[in-house]
Amino acid sequence: MSAVQNTPAQPAWNRLQWSALDEAGRARALTRPVQVVADATRQAVAAVLESVRSRGDEALRELTARFDKVELERFEVSAEEFAAAEAAVSPELRRAMAGAASRIEAFHRAGMGKGYSVETAPGVVCERIIRPVPRVGLYVPAGSAPLPSTALMLCVPAALARCRQVVLCTPPRADGTADPAVLVAARLAGVDRVFKLGGAQAIAALAFGTASVPKVDKIFGPGNSYVDEAKRQVAQCGAAAIDMPAGPSEVLVIADDGANPAYVASDLLSQAEHGPDSQVLLLSDSAGLIDRVEAELASQLEALPRAEIARKALASSRLVLVDSLDQAFAISNTYAPEHLILALRQPREWLDRVEAAGSVFLGDWTPEALGDYCSGTNHVLPTNGAARAWSGVSVASFQNFVSVQAASREGILAIGDCAVTMARAERLDAHANAVALRLEGAAA
Repeated sequence: MSAVQNTPAQPAWNRLQWSALDEAGRARALTRPVQVVADATRQAVAAVLESVRSRGDEALRELTARFDKVELERFEVSAEEFAAAEAAVSPELRRAMAGAASRIEAFHRAGMGKGYSVETAPGVVCERIIRPVPRVGLYVPAGSAPLPSTALMLCVPAALARCRQVVLCTPPRADGTADPAVLVAARLAGVDRVFKLGGAQAIAALAFGTASVPKVDKIFGPGNSYVDEAKRQVAQCGAAAIDMPAGPSEVLVIADDGANPAYVASDLLSQAEHGPDSQVLLLSDSAGLIDRVEAELASQLEALPRAEIARKALASSRLVLVDSLDQAFAISNTYAPEHLILALRQPREWLDRVEAAGSVFLGDWTPEALGDYCSGTNHVLPTNGAARAWSGVSVASFQNFVSVQAASREGILAIGDCAVTMARAERLDAHANAVALRLEGAAA
């Protein structure tokens, strides 16, 4: 139940007092919108995947006409369309994307893993080597708004990993072209194979392959609930690996009484405008701060071009009064948000309390939008609670880490008896015999 009732003039967001909720109420408060319609989404996606798997390009044309309202004979972006995109993008936007790409590259290059080798016993050398995933498919949404930033977030680490084949899918516009900024961003990061395909059908094309679209080994990128579900299903059936569950956007803000309410409201709205199935949450130990944020939400919402989308998302929002910041962090770790903003006076001092989050933003001067575009971190992040076990995209997401071992005569003599003893304890006699025969040969 709500501890503070909205007046009729107030918007329909949900203001709650955590201590006044029972266990069921707390569970409802942390339920994402996509979880409510999960069964219907699963069935619809399964039908799309089977159609593309069985009928290939024919199904892609039908689905594109149905969902994107455009008829396409050819899906792959031509050289002429790339050239037109270069001409259509302003120098200012191109400079901004180039600057963002350089910071994304710097951050991701610094975090790249290295192979290593260790002699674990005399004559026994164990190594880890790194290889790129050979064929990767990148999905860049462009439903209600194109996202060239996502193209950078995916293409830059793929280039650093040196994947052999990189293809990108993005939904077509009403005129049958791809968004020019998405194409320029892809080219900036070295990707020039782009297909005008969106939704679950794009994921199906990448997973199964068609006459036009090459099959890939792993699929990356965020999307709506249908895209996210399609990724889950193709991974489950073994058609392709995926980066992570990455569906509708979400943000959780933990704020104290000293937080700037205008900043907090703007961060909540920046995620709410993504789509009606996005979710935003504010946790604060200050009722006064929540009052001030409510007023800012109402004021700022009226000035947004995407206000109607944001309003729908705000219907599933939560403004939660907590007893303490300790309680706020416990709630946040249960929710495991895609984005976590610490609008606190000493935010870094609280950082060790964060157990599960896709990306964390510290203090009043670090809006989530910086991470979306140009700070350098990646904005392709786990959603729907997946941050408890998944991480955001990095160069390592595009790589395989392969273990290697080599034993010499000295090595098998040093550790062979250990393997024989353990194999016999597990009643795996063939395992034991494979080692014992070598021990006899090495001792001869």
